[in-house]
Amino acid sequence: MNPPIQPVRPRGLPFHNRLFFSLWCVAAAFGTYACMYAFRKPFTAGTYSAEPFSAGFKTWLVLAQVLGYTISKFCGIKVIAEMTPGRRAGMLLGLIGLSEIALLLFGLIPPPFNATCLFLNGLPLGMVFGLVLGFLEGRKLTEAFVAGLCASFILADGFTKSVGAYLLKAGVAEAWMPGAAGAIFLLPLVGFVWMLQQIPPPSAADVAARAERVPMNQGERRAMFRRYAPGLIAITLAYLLVTVLRSMRADFAPEIWAGLGATVDAGVFTRSELLVALGVLVVNGLTVVVRDNQRAFFLSLGIAAGGLVLILLTLSMLVTGQIAPFAFVVLLGVGLYVPYVAVHTTVFERLIAMTRERGNIGYLMYLADAFGYLGYVAVMTIKNFFKPAGNVLELFLTTGWIVGGVSLLCVLGAMGFFARNRKSWLPLPDAARNATGT
Repeated sequence: MNPPIQPVRPRGLPFHNRLFFSLWCVAAAFGTYACMYAFRKPFTAGTYSAEPFSAGFKTWLVLAQVLGYTISKFCGIKVIAEMTPGRRAGMLLGLIGLSEIALLLFGLIPPPFNATCLFLNGLPLGMVFGLVLGFLEGRKLTEAFVAGLCASFILADGFTKSVGAYLLKAGVAEAWMPGAAGAIFLLPLVGFVWMLQQIPPPSAADVAARAERVPMNQGERRAMFRRYAPGLIAITLAYLLVTVLRSMRADFAPEIWAGLGATVDAGVFTRSELLVALGVLVVNGLTVVVRDNQRAFFLSLGIAAGGLVLILLTLSMLVTGQIAPFAFVVLLGVGLYVPYVAVHTTVFERLIAMTRERGNIGYLMYLADAFGYLGYVAVMTIKNFFKPAGNVLELFLTTGWIVGGVSLLCVLGAMGFFARNRKSWLPLPDAARNATGT
């Protein structure tokens, strides 16, 4: 069997320098995913309420894109799990190119028929995260790299919306603004994908410490799921519930602030989310210093459980009047994002590393993400079509108690399952024991 062909990398890149290598990986991943947001989010800067659009048309546009994105996540369970390293860069550029074509068609096709274009725009974008993740997984510093990648969730969202608003202010028509915003980021995207492509495969020390990462066929995916089904189902359910509450916090933000009796300015959203991002990334990123995979895995689940406990404590403090609105929003956000990011950065990464499974975290991540986005679709449907009556804050708080309590039980159940079955895991080879310090 011939060895896989590696891309030709330019001479002079000092990847042997750990600091340079780390900064390169974080910059490449962050930049690629941030550019992806330019093909997904700028359209939300428009209102789509003036002629030739009709009232409420934006609701259909948002839901159409989310539906496409959700279907993409389910497709990614197979596509990302089976993806070979040599195809990742081409697939990245191809998928985002298709999304840009859909945005250009959005400007060409008259409403309401162009809503279909937003569905087609979301359809390829849901697999971008898994492709980027494939360049970073299976390394001794994976948690730090992915923590940097996750920062783009917050920062790129607001920035790319600002680009869309600027284009509208400059006179670009609403129908053409999404395509124009995407076009601005095409060249930077190519540059960042090129950076990703230069990242060398995991070293022998990485493989010894974190296990080899390989594509998985359908039979291998089913076999892995059967081996760890109770634990994986518990983690996925917790992730789904957290995603629902996280979506409510984002989509109902003005109503939640109003229900808290707070008078806020536009900058409060940025200030609160920056504090949330800082706290969450520091907490989750620190797991990279734990070399032992079993300890890091259970620590990450413990951190996730701690975040859920923080949600319940924050809700309790609000009920008893012991917390101000700003602190409530920030602490609840930290409690939500800690388990959400832990799944992205550590839980599945260390699960494969400690069990020595032949597979990749793309499969596990997309298994959880697909159902998480189903929850997001449910929230969007409730928000846009059923229009929750009465106090939105009351609905949010009730949901928070349910999500916090049930998710905590799921995480604790997952910890119990994996603790009981640790004897069935494959033994670490001597090289891995030396690399992880076990």
